[in-house]
Amino acid sequence: MKQEKSKPKDDGWRIPDELWERIKILLPPPPPHPLGCHNPPAAPRKVMDAVFFVLRTGAQWKSLSACGFMPGSTAHGWFQRWLQAGVFHGLWKMMLDEYDDSVGIDWSWLSMDGSMVKSPLGGDDTGPNPTDRGKKRDQAKRARGCQRDPCGPQYRRRKRA
Repeated sequence: MKQEKSKPKDDGWRIPDELWERIKILLPPPPPHPLGCHNPPAAPRKVMDAVFFVLRTGAQWKSLSACGFMPGSTAHGWFQRWLQAGVFHGLWKMMLDEYDDSVGIDWSWLSMDGSMVKSPLGGDDTGPNPTDRGKKRDQAKRARGCQRDPCGPQYRRRKRA
């Protein structure tokens, strides 16, 4: 008599069967081992359970084995492969399309996120740093606590007393 494999107990962190059926069609086949012989790859569903656990809780990858999933390096390796293959982008698009079909998305109201960072290729077109306006170059450097190094163009921090 063949013994059936028992399903893992649903502790609230596992992917439901309906969702898994939709996710597994997005997964690429596992890469072959270069030597041809190796332990079989980790079960994709268990890996996805672990990945979603990390994404939902913010837990560290290393803590997965203590939480009863699998080694964190295994889950993280598969996460990186799937990220490169576009699995999560495809899942996001699939779910967004389904939500739009069932509920509808009001595309007239959009929000955009931005950040204020220095433009690496802006050059003189970006203008002066707001904290250094009206100061000459060496005055601005000294005001931030740097002094010119006589051995080269680098600047070093002044030692505080």
